[in-house]
Amino acid sequence: MRRDTRLSGVLHVLLHMAEQKEPVTSEALAKAMDTNAVVIRRMMSGLRDHGFVRSEKGHGGGWCLVRDLAKISLRDIYEALGRPSLFAIGNRAQSPKCLVEQAVNAALDQAFDDAEALLLSRLGNVTLAMLSADFQKRLGDRRNRHRLEIVHAS
Repeated sequence: MRRDTRLSGVLHVLLHMAEQKEPVTSEALAKAMDTNAVVIRRMMSGLRDHGFVRSEKGHGGGWCLVRDLAKISLRDIYEALGRPSLFAIGNRAQSPKCLVEQAVNAALDQAFDDAEALLLSRLGNVTLAMLSADFQKRLGDRRNRHRLEIVHAS
């Protein structure tokens, strides 16, 4: 089964952008993410629509963050992505009149609702600033600090 990795990918891109003083091109972000620049532009346009980034055209242009990292939670980004499904499992719906299926689905619905509420709460408590601080700690005192080509070569 294929996993939806968009949230992880978007967070990855945003943290790279946070480390740059200048706008970052779709091409540079695509290279860091080992994907196509069109994929990055599509992702970034959705984030732009939600007020997280802006694009600058022309020479020296690219994508920039427009909100403070401490004010962006993982839940904010998750919601900007359209609230993709959090779980790969779900209820069987082949026999909706079956009382056994109804009992099973009611129990699973409650468990899924509880798990989703907990996960969304935790995503709401983690900011991009917290992720950035963790990244900085992991980066340590490397000489070149943060350069996309160096961080991804390690």
